[in-house]
Amino acid sequence: MKNTINQVQLLDIPKIHDTRGNLSVVEGNTVPFALKRVYYLYDVPSGAARGGHAHIHQSEVLIALSGSFEVLLKDGQDEKTVRLSLPNTGLLIPTGIWRELHSFSSGSVCLVLASGEFDEADYIRTYAEFELFKQSAAQS
Repeated sequence: MKNTINQVQLLDIPKIHDTRGNLSVVEGNTVPFALKRVYYLYDVPSGAARGGHAHIHQSEVLIALSGSFEVLLKDGQDEKTVRLSLPNTGLLIPTGIWRELHSFSSGSVCLVLASGEFDEADYIRTYAEFELFKQSAAQS
């Protein structure tokens, strides 16, 4: 995949203000793909990390529903870290981008909206394999 971290972007999730509490909605074109899977990470122990992979075909949007965490993103050349802490902000991660989630605050919940159903063959699980994948994509 020729995607770079420049294609990673923050998305505004619509927020409806109400004195009884706010409401955010993901529908229509809130995310740039059809949702095929929704899952969430929670009760992540202090100091633990999640992610540590890339996807060949699947795009994802990560949202900090509660608390905060950091996402380290790598494209084989460059890297950046994004801190998520607002439930009405999503982080769009396109295909072919390595991600590592860490620094979870106590009680944090990470919602993941995915463009594909679970398929182990879509995962790149080691960084060395990811580097080979990016080199191969650059040559094609």
